[in-house]
Amino acid sequence: MLKIAVIGLGDISKIHIPAIQANPNAMLTAVCDLDESLRSTVPDANFYTDYQEMLNKESLDCVHVCLPHYLHYPVTKVIVEKGVHVFQEKPLSLNTQEGLALAKLEEELQAKICVCFQNRYNESFELLQEIIASGQLGKMIGIKGLVPWFRPKEYYDVKPWRGKMELAGGGVMINQALHTIDLMQLLGGEIDSIKGSIAQLLDYGIEVEDTASAHIHFKNGVKGLFFATNANAENSSVDIEVSFEKGKFTIKDSMLIKINEDGKKEKLIEDAKLPGTKFYYGASHIKLINQFYNAIINNSESYVKVKDALTSIKMIDAIRQSSEEKRMIKMEELEYANS
Repeated sequence: MLKIAVIGLGDISKIHIPAIQANPNAMLTAVCDLDESLRSTVPDANFYTDYQEMLNKESLDCVHVCLPHYLHYPVTKVIVEKGVHVFQEKPLSLNTQEGLALAKLEEELQAKICVCFQNRYNESFELLQEIIASGQLGKMIGIKGLVPWFRPKEYYDVKPWRGKMELAGGGVMINQALHTIDLMQLLGGEIDSIKGSIAQLLDYGIEVEDTASAHIHFKNGVKGLFFATNANAENSSVDIEVSFEKGKFTIKDSMLIKINEDGKKEKLIEDAKLPGTKFYYGASHIKLINQFYNAIINNSESYVKVKDALTSIKMIDAIRQSSEEKRMIKMEELEYANS
């Protein structure tokens, strides 16, 4: 029986905790949060306000890190140095340099760090990957990823770290659109170069971008278009469209739709949903969590490792640098602002 703990009892922990409790091979042993008033929300687990005290007192197999972005690297570092595995909420890190440091820790300490890119396990995306691998529609031509969302000023006012660059690592790219960026690079393969632009369309007085766009050149010749914003009137569907020589596929409203050469649309599959949760959470957290626990038990490599999640952070750094320098950025010559 795996002994599990959760650090951070914010919104996303309400997805993690039921998944832990539903796994027959896991036991939620402890939780940690600075807010003492949350002690009663998880009555069957030992409650701590200091995660280092928790690590010293509890014998744990895995800790879920559900904290603000700027705490991901330092807290994960402490946990793996204690010899405990980590299931870490996205993003991997604030920037590529932190991500590379985590990759080094993962390798040197033989620790398992799973990054929560649960959308890789959505039914629509898994089927799309199978279709691409089959080659049935010929050569891939292009990938389009759109994230037209809305965040009010109160979103940043309630948790001010979200609007600060040194604490959040960015805005819409690293927070709202990271899953889309990750899925695009999984579909397209290795990236050659990126030309991007970031902006603030909303007058919120924050440091981070609320809008971003990019043209992505993949090494296999596929062209990518990425656009994300928090300046929409509402949270609209996240769309991923993949064009082939003989047709195209779109993931829209959590459904995979085939668009034939004659324009006819055919729904192939729809993602599972968790009732009572935000639509963009989906239902694949539990699939990834269960897979990671199995990887711990069986000492396998079947989960989203640090090196798998690193590309998405590199892409964000490239888009930001491209916007600042107003030029295309080659991935291999990418310079990091805090290197």
